[in-house]
Amino acid sequence: MKRNLFIATLAALSLGALASGAQAANIVDEWASVKQPAAPTLKPVTVDPKTTALLMLDFMKQNCAKRPRCVASLPAMKKLLNEARAAKVAVVYSIIANSTPADVLPEVAPLATEPHVLAGPDKFLHTDLEKILKDKGIKTVITVGTSSNGAVFFTASGAAFRGMSVIVPVDGMTSLDPISEYATALDFQTAPGVSQKTTLTRSDMIKF
Repeated sequence: MKRNLFIATLAALSLGALASGAQAANIVDEWASVKQPAAPTLKPVTVDPKTTALLMLDFMKQNCAKRPRCVASLPAMKKLLNEARAAKVAVVYSIIANSTPADVLPEVAPLATEPHVLAGPDKFLHTDLEKILKDKGIKTVITVGTSSNGAVFFTASGAAFRGMSVIVPVDGMTSLDPISEYATALDFQTAPGVSQKTTLTRSDMIKF
């Protein structure tokens, strides 16, 4: 009996040693071998102007003006903004620390009647953005700005978690580099609670 117990204990210790010696694969080890997923399918969308808001996030002289990809997006964002205003869609801006609405780039500058919030990446955090949208009866937000993996992703996610539908034009979610935008697009496709509420599109595929 004692001999059998000894053998069983020895076997358990051996298995434990083998397990501790083996390391599970991690994403950094697998980095070069991960298969690139297929590009998302961009979908045309038609929105109800009465229940839709366009969120213009951080198009500031302090950041967008220093990011070539953000500057390149301005003509398309100006066109989208003009179309939204013509359809009487609510427009809400965000600005960053140590700035005012006057620091928004002139191509997409806010009107005096358009509200703004000042916040970090999540524009709902410690602001009245949720109240602004709720008071206007907003059910859908179109989210554009810089950076894709900052203001755009966190604010769009915040809207999704609050039950709103989210539309993200990929030509309006810029960052410092393409890989950040790539990762953000992938997150919008796969993130729990966010992907189910998000539609990826392009600005010229949005109809009001």
